[in-house]
Amino acid sequence: RGAPVSVTARGWRREADDGSLTLQIQAQPGARSTAVVGAYGDGSTARLKIALAAPPVDGKANAELRAFLADAFGVAQRNVSLLRGERGRKKLVRIESPTRRPDSDWG
Repeated sequence: RGAPVSVTARGWRREADDGSLTLQIQAQPGARSTAVVGAYGDGSTARLKIALAAPPVDGKANAELRAFLADAFGVAQRNVSLLRGERGRKKLVRIESPTRRPDSDWG
């Protein structure tokens, strides 16, 4: 079990008492470039849509997502964990000890 979690105004983002973040992601592999597209869905089913410049083959899109989020939040890739969604577009990602918070401008 993880740390206690509080739900923020954005349904796709959860902040834990230990400072970690959990993001619900809707991945869009095969895009021209990797970038945040914006919010996808509403309420408890809301996700953050991220376009990925990698194909959904051999874990390449997951690696691209981890690298993008690590860079955006100022952490090492080992601090970005894929908790759910290894083979699907719907993913649950945990970011430990973020040093930057770009998510306030997303979606």
